Amino acid sequence: MTATGTSAAGHARGTAGYRRLVAATWAAGVGCFALLYAPQALLPLISDDLGVSPSGAALVVSVATGTLALALLPMSYLADRVGRTRLMTVALVTAAVLGVLAPLAPSIEVLLLVRAMQGVAIAGLPALAMAHLSEEVRPSAVGIAMGLYVAGNTVGGLSGRVLSSVVADIGGWRAGLAAVGGLALGCAVAFRLLLPRPTAPPTTAPSDEERGHLGRHLRDPGIRRLCLTSFVLMAAFVTVYNFLGYRLLDEPFGLSPTLVGLVFLTYLAGTTSSPAAGRLGDRFGRRSVLLAGVLLTLAAVLLTLSSLLAVVLLGLVLFTVGFFAAHTSASGMVGNRARVGRAHASAMYLFAYYTGSSVGGWVGGLAYERAAWPAVVGYVAGLLVVALGVALLLRRTPPLPATPVPAG
Repeated sequence: MTATGTSAAGHARGTAGYRRLVAATWAAGVGCFALLYAPQALLPLISDDLGVSPSGAALVVSVATGTLALALLPMSYLADRVGRTRLMTVALVTAAVLGVLAPLAPSIEVLLLVRAMQGVAIAGLPALAMAHLSEEVRPSAVGIAMGLYVAGNTVGGLSGRVLSSVVADIGGWRAGLAAVGGLALGCAVAFRLLLPRPTAPPTTAPSDEERGHLGRHLRDPGIRRLCLTSFVLMAAFVTVYNFLGYRLLDEPFGLSPTLVGLVFLTYLAGTTSSPAAGRLGDRFGRRSVLLAGVLLTLAAVLLTLSSLLAVVLLGLVLFTVGFFAAHTSASGMVGNRARVGRAHASAMYLFAYYTGSSVGGWVGGLAYERAAWPAVVGYVAGLLVVALGVALLLRRTPPLPATPVPAG
């Protein structure tokens, strides 16, 4: 083992290389997800300033998540040609620069174009970062490393919303977006300075065998089940956060919009539950933690039917803890199961994740329009029952046989 604590098996937990790798990917997650979700808190201001409807303003968020989902698989193939670390660096810097330029957009059309390009750039981080951690960290420490990365994503999503809204109160939505762009540039610099040299051999242009990775993953029942888990979990999660605010504004709660906005602070539960789930997964197995997370999420959403505000908020915190525990476990299982083509497998998982966000969240809106919050809970509970069934199937899914082919 070298002085940095690396070997052919990857970085060991507690070494300088491990700490630098985790800190670098954490910073990347903060920067990317701050950029992705910052406009969500600014949509009314954007609508007023640019003269567009609320649904038109909402496209500022949806166009970025849509192009992100579409670009995930192409980015994983591109990484085979140019190298993961190089592509992650270019993607993060590009997304941050676009974040600084977005406030200069003179019209909604230009803003949407910038956000679409930003979504493509951001796609160069999530799948590649997950695959890079799975390959560069020793198997015994992958769970906690993945949990810390997911926690960084959570901090980014929360900080983007909070920072943009606070600055916008002083200088308008353009200043809010510019502040988040500056934060992302700082994260890009930190990522580049902290990221250690890869311990695995550099990636090369894909061979005929490597081009078959996607097909191999599609044929693997374990990968397919993990992708389905990703889809239904994210559909449930986005639905709850999209529409619980409507219920809290209404009777019997009657909260103000400011107090309802503070509900996003429950995202902080994800920053603690993600690494905790990683540690538990390393100790007891990720399949067991995934099952426990889904069960907790299902029980928690039922608590939100209560007419007592404290019980509803408790349910939301537990729902968030369960979701991030399940997501951390499932994403870690993808990296471990995909012995070859890890970036492709991670891209498949995240494509299902963001598709669940857009499609599942939209269907949740139809449920709310039909019968308000009880219909939403019924819909979300149905999704989580599917996730529970898949988690049980995963416990009986045999591991892949060992293979001498290097992971990549």
